[in-house]
Amino acid sequence: MLIVTPTGRDATLATSVLQRAGITSLRCADLQQASAELDRGAAALLAAEESLGQEGHDPLTRWLATQEPWSDFPVLLLARPGADSTAVGRALDLLGNVSVLERPMRLAALVSATRSALRARDRQYRTRGHLAERALSEATLRSNDQRKDEFLAMLAHELRNPLAPICNALHALRLQAGDPDATTEIVAMLERQAGHLVRLVDDLLEVSRITRGKIELRRKLVDVSDVIRTAVEASRPLLDAARHRLTISASPLGAQLEADPVRLAQVFSNLLNNAAKYTDPGGLVELDASMDGGELVVVVRDNGIGIPPAMVPRVFDMFVQVDQASARSQGGLGIGLTLVRSIVELHGGTVSVASEGTGKGASFTVRLPVPRAVAAAPPGPSERRAAERSDVDVLIVDDNRDAADSLAGMLALLGARVRIAYGGQDALARLDEARAELVLLDLGMPGIDGLEVARRIRRRADLAGVTLAALTGWGQEHDVRRSMAAGFDRHLTKPADVRSLQELLHAVARNRPHSPSPC
Repeated sequence: MLIVTPTGRDATLATSVLQRAGITSLRCADLQQASAELDRGAAALLAAEESLGQEGHDPLTRWLATQEPWSDFPVLLLARPGADSTAVGRALDLLGNVSVLERPMRLAALVSATRSALRARDRQYRTRGHLAERALSEATLRSNDQRKDEFLAMLAHELRNPLAPICNALHALRLQAGDPDATTEIVAMLERQAGHLVRLVDDLLEVSRITRGKIELRRKLVDVSDVIRTAVEASRPLLDAARHRLTISASPLGAQLEADPVRLAQVFSNLLNNAAKYTDPGGLVELDASMDGGELVVVVRDNGIGIPPAMVPRVFDMFVQVDQASARSQGGLGIGLTLVRSIVELHGGTVSVASEGTGKGASFTVRLPVPRAVAAAPPGPSERRAAERSDVDVLIVDDNRDAADSLAGMLALLGARVRIAYGGQDALARLDEARAELVLLDLGMPGIDGLEVARRIRRRADLAGVTLAALTGWGQEHDVRRSMAAGFDRHLTKPADVRSLQELLHAVARNRPHSPSPC
């Protein structure tokens, strides 16, 4: 307790009274000294009206203005009888938490008021502690959230590494002439499933967007039968494991939708998986697709355990599972049907469920609008033809040997002349031996990473015309900004699409100032 009184006698008396009550106090000559002591820590202030003077409380006012929002510093003001002086009025206006004690007063009243002020200050300190704990908790949550994002980014990066050689090998098979029909069909199926895996990896980087219901659609003209076939391929292992019989009736063969084929296949695959899980082994699962006016209607039904009437309105809610079938969830979180509804509604459609009750199966109906006049999709360029075969000199730089070797094989089939470096230092040495028109650089390499290699290339006048393309598993927006700042011309994520690589090769060939020398 700080004490400021006009005479030493008053200060001595107040100190003695408070000391007998077990309250520690400190005498100050004036408010200037008291304000200095407040910086070192004090619980409250006892001041006589006479010590305020005309402007004497200004140091205290300035100190109070610097306090945190939790602080409401208590001031006990000993006033003359009447308590209506100008000094008291100004103190009430400017000092905030002021309690006026009129003299003469009983010593017990002084002790009681002091203890009340100290208890109030103690509660403020406790509030400060709670706020500090809350701030620490919030900082911890932010840190954990950042680590989660970093984990997801790293996971996506690591998953892309095995994806790259797989997809590159598939593209190389596609580009080779004379493939048997059976091989072509297998390659097409693998490409579709690899595409699914790539999109799932991309979703790892957008998990917060998905939880907010902001799923981005990549619409294009798609054949309904292709979407259904992809969905069945994805669900076939689960159906076969349960020995279910699947019947498919798809009358609108050749019908086309403007939709996201991966997301739409995810809808039907989730419905088939749901039917497989909640149907006893050896059951029947049916998928019927038909046209109803201007709508595509797809029905997935089963003869499984059914849905209790009370649960029917809730089956599309997040984390909801049929109680009687909780053992059948196979570790699922109950988000599959929620995603189904979200994706269908994003396509402008509806999904509904019907069941006659427990043990009587369930039926899910998806309705999607079909455009009145859908133009035929223009045929894409043949990957076998590798239109205008490129003779670009390419240097591939990647410490992942499988990814580098498979990419080199695919680019060679596209007509490029390819060399490989398995690290940053090796890349710079090979550029000393012979220049390249295009350098495809992985970013996350040990030793000299791709960003530093790009910076060193850009500092060399003899390599001024080289096109630099980042080919990496890091694909977030800040990763693209970093690569552009390091001097890259393009930023591609693994596995790179063959058409993107073809376009890049042709762009380099078109922009070359003169015919290149062989590697």
